[in-house]
Parts: sequence; structure tokens; C-alpha cells
Amino acid sequence: MSLPAPLVSAQWLEANRSNPKLRIVDCRYSLSDPLAGRLAYREGHLPGAMFLDLETDLSGPMQPDRQGGRHPLPTPEALAATLGEAGIDNVSWVIAYDETGMTAPRLWWLLRWLGHENVAVLDGGIKGWVAAGGALETLEVEYAPAVYVPSPQTDWVLSAEEVLRRRPGSTLVDSRAPERYRGEVEPIDPVAGHIPGAVNRNWADGLEGGRLKSAEAQGERFAGLGDEVILYCGSGVSAAANALAMEVAGLPKPKLYAGSWSDWVSDPTRPVAKGEE
Repeated sequence: MSLPAPLVSAQWLEANRSNPKLRIVDCRYSLSDPLAGRLAYREGHLPGAMFLDLETDLSGPMQPDRQGGRHPLPTPEALAATLGEAGIDNVSWVIAYDETGMTAPRLWWLLRWLGHENVAVLDGGIKGWVAAGGALETLEVEYAPAVYVPSPQTDWVLSAEEVLRRRPGSTLVDSRAPERYRGEVEPIDPVAGHIPGAVNRNWADGLEGGRLKSAEAQGERFAGLGDEVILYCGSGVSAAANALAMEVAGLPKPKLYAGSWSDWVSDPTRPVAKGEE
């Protein structure tokens, strides 16, 4: 038996909470306040949920020159150690949730990258859980340490140099808000714009009322992009939400430029485009 990946409902989670394999992970995070997610977890979280922090648990250390981006991928070994310390092993059923739909897909993607099949995102997040009558608790949960053995999918991730040399016919997709893609505003990184040749598919357009849109709607969002899609965003986080949407639609698995825009602009020799493509 396996999870009904990549999404589970609040009703499914309530019915399966007693499964000893289950590990629920709170992934809440705010770009404007890195401590907000942990504080929100302490104020109330799903019963049995642990907390993993985007910056300290689900990312590697940021380099002073920002090469690798603002949220570099952790090494497979470091991520496996984090999972093991949290009590997650290779047979765990991992359910990730957040509040906005942006950060839980990061854990989903990271685990899939490690070769983990039984991982899903709670559709609707904590708001959907509460709306369905689910309870919250403040007790911080600890599980016995486990051993996680990673089997990383190395061909899922591209570097800036590989993006520059991408093959003709591949499609580069910028997952940020349209105004950031066009270079009209840039609230986080030092340079505005996008990678030349990229098209824009805002990750937030995959949601409606806090839930993932249907497979048909996701298919329409990504129609016509071809069989090789390369996703990026600001730092490799919200691009995972687009990867999840593509999975829901049953589309070919995309690759990820993990460093994304924050890595791209760390080298001033790389080209920058503005406006619509």
C-alpha cells in the first residue's frame, strides 16, 4: 500500500493519522520573517506534526556571494541526516503542509529527488485542515531517530551553466509573479528581470481557494511547453509548487534550476531580459 500521492485531503489524513509510518511535517515559512513559521508551529499545528525549517533544514548554507542562490539545495547526505534526526526513514509516509501552498512542495520535491516515493502535500494546508474540522495542538512532537539512505536523482537538477547550454526545444519556465518576471519590481534580489528565453507561469496561478486546481486546469497552464521543461523561480522554492502542479496534471517530470534567479544574478556576466518574451 502507498500514499495517494502527490496530494492527500484532510479527510484522508484524519482517517490515517494512527498509521505508525506516518510523519506529518509543518513547513510554514515567510520570506519577510524567517521566524514566523516556527512561531506559528508553536502556536498551533496538526496533531503529531513536526516542524522543518526552510532555511536551516530544507536548504544548504547560503554562500556570501549568493552563488547557489538564497536557498541552495542541501547535499543529499545533509538532507538525509536531517530526515533521520526527525525520525523519517525510507519507509515513512511523509505528509507536508504549509499555509500558502509555496513551501510544502519544497519538501515534497526534495524527498522525491532523494528517491522517496511515499510523500504527499496536504491539499489546502493548515487552513483546509481547520476548515474540515481538524484539530490543532501545541505539543511539540519528537520521534526516535532513524536512518535515511538517499538515492538522489542527479539528472533532475541543472546548474546555471547547463541552463545557458540548454538544448534547443527545451522550455525554461520562470515561476515568479508576472511583475517580477517582467522586471518591473524586484523586492528580494539585487537585479530585476528574467533569464532570456524564459516564459512565465506564476506558481500561485496553480491554486484556487488555497487548493491545487484540477489536473485539467494544470494541464492548460503548462500546455504547449514541450517534453523538456526547466523550472526556476527566485531561489528554487516556489518552482517546486509548479513541479507539483505538473505532477498533478500527469505531465513529464520537469528539471529544476535549483539556484534560480538569485543564483543567476550572482554573476554579473550572465544575460538578463525584461518585459514579455
